[in-house]
Amino acid sequence: MIKKFIITGMLCLVATSMNAQRKTFSLNLQPKEDTTVSPIVKEKVEEYASKINEIIQEEKTQMETELRFLQEKNLDKAEFDKQKAQIADTYSQKIDTRIEALGFDLDQVIQKQVRYSLLNSDVTSNEELKEKLLKKFQSKKSFDPYISYGVMTLTNDKPDNDLDKNLGYANNFEFGLKFNYQFGRTSPWGLISGLGFSWRTVRTDNNMVFAKQNGDVFLTKYEGSLDKSKLRTGYLMIPLGFQYNFSKLKSAGMDVQYRPYSDGFRVGANVYGGIKMATNNIVKEDSQGFRDRSNYQVNPFVYGAQVTLSYDNISLFVKKDFSNFFKDSYFENDKALVFGVALGW
Repeated sequence: MIKKFIITGMLCLVATSMNAQRKTFSLNLQPKEDTTVSPIVKEKVEEYASKINEIIQEEKTQMETELRFLQEKNLDKAEFDKQKAQIADTYSQKIDTRIEALGFDLDQVIQKQVRYSLLNSDVTSNEELKEKLLKKFQSKKSFDPYISYGVMTLTNDKPDNDLDKNLGYANNFEFGLKFNYQFGRTSPWGLISGLGFSWRTVRTDNNMVFAKQNGDVFLTKYEGSLDKSKLRTGYLMIPLGFQYNFSKLKSAGMDVQYRPYSDGFRVGANVYGGIKMATNNIVKEDSQGFRDRSNYQVNPFVYGAQVTLSYDNISLFVKKDFSNFFKDSYFENDKALVFGVALGW
C-alpha cells in the first residue's frame, strides 16, 4: 500500500510535468535538502509515467465507449448510476493489473537515487559504489579555526615576590587554526597541531604598576588615581599532541565503516611552545595614561602542556606552563596556569 502511494505521488508529479509543457521533473527524497535527481532515476520514472499514461488513455477511451452505449439504453437514474459505477470499477482494476504487469521496481529506483544523493554520481556496480564510499569517507585531515578564552593565574611554590602579593585579574585570549589528522578511517586516535596567536594579560592590584630602571623590572606604587594597569604579551603558539574520540563506528554501506573524528566526546593532550611577539605595558588613570612596548623581561619563549575535553565544537581546557612567566630572576618561579573554554577545537 505504501509503495502504491509513493508511485502515485511520483506519477502525479511526472504527469503534471509532462502535461505542462514537459517541465523538468524533480524527485526529492530528502525534503530538507536541495537534492539533484539522478539522470538514471529521472529517465526510468519518466519512461514509467509515459507507459502508465498510455494505459490510462487506452482504457479511458474504451470506458467512454461503453458509457455511451449505456446512455442509449435510457435506464432510470438509479440503475444508470449503478451500472456506471460497475464499469468504472472494472476499468480501474484493468488499469491496476496492466500497471502491475509493467514490473516497476520502486525499491531499486529509490536505492539508485539514494546512492546518487550520497555520491553525486550514478554507480553501475557494487565495486564502483564501494570505491566511491571509500573515497568519500576517508580519515579526517583538516585545518579548523578556533578561538579561546581562559582565566590565568601565576603559580609559585613560594609566593613571596611583589607580583604574587599584588596580582589582580589575569587572562589568556587566543585564536588560530588547529590541524586535525585522524590516523585511520575507523581509528579513534588522531594527531593535533596547528598555529595560534595568544595574548596573555597580567593586571596588578593595590595601585601597583610595572616599572623599570636600568633594565630591571619591578612593581612600584602609582602616584595618582589609577584606572588601569596591565602587562600584555603576545605569543605565536604551536601545539603538538594526540586526541582520542569516543564516538561509535558508523556504517556507510558495502561493509565500509568510519568514525566521525570531530563529533561527540573527545579527550586531547598536547605540549605547546611559543615565541614572544611583543609586550605592552598599559597604564591609565582618569586624566592621562601611557603605553610602553619596550622590554619588560617577559620570557621570550614559553612551553608547557595542555589537557582538553571536547564535545562537538565546544572544549574545556587546562594548560600549564613549565617555563617561568618572566625570564632570569625577575618574579622568580611564577608560571602561568590557565583554565578556559574554546570554540571550534
